[in-house]
Amino acid sequence: MILSSDNNDAPNRVIAHENSSSSRIGLLENKMKKLEDVGVLIARILMPVLFITAGWGKISGYAGTQQYMEAMGVPGFLLPLTILLEFGGGLAILLGFLTRTTALFTAGFTLLTALIFHSNFAEGVNSLMFMKNLTIAGGFLLLALTGPGAFSLDRLLNKKW
Repeated sequence: MILSSDNNDAPNRVIAHENSSSSRIGLLENKMKKLEDVGVLIARILMPVLFITAGWGKISGYAGTQQYMEAMGVPGFLLPLTILLEFGGGLAILLGFLTRTTALFTAGFTLLTALIFHSNFAEGVNSLMFMKNLTIAGGFLLLALTGPGAFSLDRLLNKKW
């Protein structure tokens, strides 16, 4: 801010500077808006990697996973639903199919697994895993709100899920 009043051009320079700053910000905002669909696609590629991998691990190690779930107090008959949410949900997010609904279910599942499997903070790694799950759930909630973006089966099929 210019405090001198002897220069009549000073206020105009401040205004010009403010306008050029806001126009630069506006240009940056416009560029970011143009990249939004690409950003959502990249997020949809990265977010489900953990879920697809974990779901596949449960499929290939079904009996061991069922025993682990039961040892944690989760009925083994819920394993197919878990696989559906992890593997199937991960693929759906990746492809942008039923994105909003799948993202909501996956966020809920992630919060639930944080509470069931990672709430024993006496074990050091659990607090980190708990926070990781909260972060992932936040990402899925954001995806549920923003939608799948332009590069998705939902958009191709012209459906809003």
